[in-house]
Amino acid sequence: MRTEPKLTRLDRVFARLDREPERPAHLDVPKMSRHRIVLLAATLAFYGAIVWAVIITSWLVRLDWQVMFFRPYQQWSEIHWFVDYYVVLGQRGPTAVMVAAWLGWRSWRQHTLRPLLALGVSLLLLNITVGAAKYGMGRLGPHYATVIGSNEMWRGGDIFPSGHTANAVVTWGILAYMASTPRARRWLSAVSAVTSLGVGMATVYLGTHWLSDVLLGWAAGLLILLALPWFEPLIARSEARIFDLRDRVRARRSRTASAAVPVGAPHVVVTPLPADRDDVAAGSPRAPVYLAPGPHTARSERTPTSPTGSRRPPHAERHPRGSASSARPLTGG
Repeated sequence: MRTEPKLTRLDRVFARLDREPERPAHLDVPKMSRHRIVLLAATLAFYGAIVWAVIITSWLVRLDWQVMFFRPYQQWSEIHWFVDYYVVLGQRGPTAVMVAAWLGWRSWRQHTLRPLLALGVSLLLLNITVGAAKYGMGRLGPHYATVIGSNEMWRGGDIFPSGHTANAVVTWGILAYMASTPRARRWLSAVSAVTSLGVGMATVYLGTHWLSDVLLGWAAGLLILLALPWFEPLIARSEARIFDLRDRVRARRSRTASAAVPVGAPHVVVTPLPADRDDVAAGSPRAPVYLAPGPHTARSERTPTSPTGSRRPPHAERHPRGSASSARPLTGG
């Protein structure tokens, strides 16, 4: 009895992804429209203005120091416990796990890897751009400031822009980016904006970031979301390559499995027993019958059976074995 190969859990996942995508008719891939390009340019100008205002030690730096001396964590100490928990919404690990779980479910429902790949691309861009800005400008945080009133730039720090704020914008904003309807996209955009700004203000409350760090982090995360449609062709090619690699691995595994089976291996045929047999009633298993490989024909097809039960045609000179007339009589010369 030939059985189908047992599929692993990963094979079942890819088998479901191979089906026709069941996406809503209005679900489309965002493109770089004129409106999005205008927002991208405005956000980039805002990003540059914040950096320039900090470099020249403008009024924004003075506002940073005033907020730091105000010490919000002492003024409103009763909400300190809540802020400690709320700021977790901006940490890379917990937020990435939560959002990846949701997008993984979306991938399962829509039969595509695009949501997870979009999250991976956005987090990669976040690490590259924000990480480069942090270590490139090297600003010290409020707890490590050395000179009152200075911008604390290029002193070996890594807090400008705020990573918590930028991460909150990207991880929660990707849910709005992957929304299936315009209404859901607007609501999720507002929720992600409020959440990310709340995370940024929580870091200011705790004294780990300047106020300008939060503004720049918000702009840095928004830039990544606005530029993400430019990477949609890369996401599509990556998805196609993943499935091509999967197909090659599956083909190699099937060839290896077929080569491992011997050519002359016997096939196992299980013949059902009639219902009136005693051993069937007793529940005893029947031993499998092993047949030699190759095509088989019934014996009745090879040697037809005569009406009297003989499997050979009658022969004039053939006598039954063991009879007295089986010996040929000797004729004398």
